Amino acid sequence: MPRILLATNNRGKVREIQALLDDLGLTLLLPADIGLELHIPEDGQTYAENAARKALAFARASGLVTLGDDSGLEVDALCGKPGLYSARFAPWPDASDADRRAYLLQRLQGKPRPWTARFRATVAVATPAGEVRYAMGECKGEIIPEERGTNGFGYDPIFLIPALGRTMAELSMDEKNRLSHRALAMMNARPILLEMLRENL
Repeated sequence: MPRILLATNNRGKVREIQALLDDLGLTLLLPADIGLELHIPEDGQTYAENAARKALAFARASGLVTLGDDSGLEVDALCGKPGLYSARFAPWPDASDADRRAYLLQRLQGKPRPWTARFRATVAVATPAGEVRYAMGECKGEIIPEERGTNGFGYDPIFLIPALGRTMAELSMDEKNRLSHRALAMMNARPILLEMLRENL
């Protein structure tokens, strides 16, 4: 069974990716599974650059085809912020997801609603030889001032999908895997992943 390394130890993200790739007959590994510990600075200028840095570093260190991703929340009322800095948006160290949500809502106070926003994701698939290919996904919605739902992580509890009247954190895993930015990027990455695995067997 072909092995793929995921360049993350974020358990919430891993559960989503596993569900999206479950039918491909792959063994998905985390860096911790193979005793690999790397810290890759996410200081690129685009999601693609950050995703590629992670995927390439872990592919070269492990000898495995590796999938890396980067994503962000872009809020129109904040001129596209937090964007690339979504995972470290709060101005204090060791902030939790809840801290970042609270800080985002604080920054939005006094700005007219609806607070339109979008999640963007880029997936990079890299080989140990240094080849990288990309896939992208986007999910549009709006930020709401109260948290709803327990099925997500990050900004999911305050990201409303207006057509459904529910937040990302109120969706089932099946629904999220049809609609989310990461799901769409992963669906677009599936043929790339299979092709690169065939080429690197």
